[in-house]
Amino acid sequence: MLIKDAALASGLPAKTIRYYESLGLIESRRAGNGYRQYGHRDIERMQFLARSRTLGFSLEECRSLLDLYDDPTRASASVNALARQHLDELDDKIRELSAMKQTLIDLVSQCPGDQSSDCAILESLAHGQNDE
Repeated sequence: MLIKDAALASGLPAKTIRYYESLGLIESRRAGNGYRQYGHRDIERMQFLARSRTLGFSLEECRSLLDLYDDPTRASASVNALARQHLDELDDKIRELSAMKQTLIDLVSQCPGDQSSDCAILESLAHGQNDE
């Protein structure tokens, strides 16, 4: 199938498919006219990548996951370790985002939000006066 059909089948934009191909995450065969051709296995890999990216895996983590997926002798412990590491990174990001959110909540509550020029948000950004 052509790239436009692969895009529809996989849920990935054609531009993303070409990008993943340039990174070596997926491959296409070229028809005599130079058009990219994709088969069922290619669509499966595209969907795999789309789902992996939805879960926040980096492109390098996706590459590792694909390598493990392609390896029939893989140990599930390897997959589990990669996923656990990603989960730990997500937990760290959630903590950071929660702290950022709380700082913004505090700043918004200190800013009168009226026609006056006094603004705790701008003062904090200019002078580093926040609760971090």
